[in-house]
Amino acid sequence: MKLDIDKKKKVVYWFWSLYGACLLGVILLFSLISLGWIGYMPSLGELKNPIDRYASQVISADGELLGRFAYRNDNRVYVDYNEISPELVNALIATEDARFMNHSGIDAEALMRAIIKGGILRQKAAGGGSTISQQLAKLLYSPRPGRKLERILQKPIEWVIAVKLERLYTKEEIINIYLNQFDYLYEAIGIKMASQVYFNTTPADLTLEQSATLVGMFKNPSYFNPVIAPGRMEGRRNTVLQQMEKYGYLAKADADSVAKIPLKVNFRRIEQKEGSAPYFREYLRTTMTASKPERKNYAQWQTEDFVRDSIAWETDPLYGWTNKNKKPNGENYNLYADGLKIYTTIDHRMQ
Repeated sequence: MKLDIDKKKKVVYWFWSLYGACLLGVILLFSLISLGWIGYMPSLGELKNPIDRYASQVISADGELLGRFAYRNDNRVYVDYNEISPELVNALIATEDARFMNHSGIDAEALMRAIIKGGILRQKAAGGGSTISQQLAKLLYSPRPGRKLERILQKPIEWVIAVKLERLYTKEEIINIYLNQFDYLYEAIGIKMASQVYFNTTPADLTLEQSATLVGMFKNPSYFNPVIAPGRMEGRRNTVLQQMEKYGYLAKADADSVAKIPLKVNFRRIEQKEGSAPYFREYLRTTMTASKPERKNYAQWQTEDFVRDSIAWETDPLYGWTNKNKKPNGENYNLYADGLKIYTTIDHRMQ
């Protein structure tokens, strides 16, 4: 009898010892990740300025957009949270992270469901465990994993970054950054460009069905593409509407009514070179990005050009503007990445 009791004590001892060792290992792992000793961890400066590339806009005297300056893969125009349709925000939360307003970056309930149903029971409809904050961490900071160890550590790293993002930003700011960051294909990066490319509208004016369509693309924009697979996209849009109904953002009658509306896009791919006054915009670009003239960069027969440019550098505030002016961090402005708004005297109606 005493032998059985001793065995039970040993089992209990080893069980708690193993549990304690595992818990200590997990704490140590996340501590090392947070310190940046394992995997990639963005600096505080990077976390405070997560998106560093926005297209600059050229605006006419009558308030119309003439065109943009941007890098090819960063054709993104900033839009503020209060300029986004509430329907879009509700659709995003209902579909991607129903408990978004209540967690601190990691949804323990969704995570356990995904592990048990998806990992252990192998159920396809287990649902994802990633929160909006984790998805943002992946969009902003996660490189494509290569080796097996990197793939294993990818999720823990995203969890740590997600928690840090939640400490730095409000829920509204996280949603705003996420919507400004997502790539909707066709150089439509961010919700402002997506609204314009797919529906020829603004984020504030998106209808319920349009909002559900764009949120539906988050799952996989290539697969759920409203341009090349409208039937598939319509089904995904209706799933988003069902999620909104499920979590109380939409009445059943409204969800059913909108689901009957055929998917309709007003697609128009917008390239950076498009816009009014192309010659003027090119002149503006070369003038604003001009470097300080140096005689060695001019041929012998270009003396007049050198003198003219030197005078312009000293007397014309616009000439070489990006190289004359510095941002708060001490770096020069970048015409293609710093989201400048350039107001001109050109009248759009006369172009």
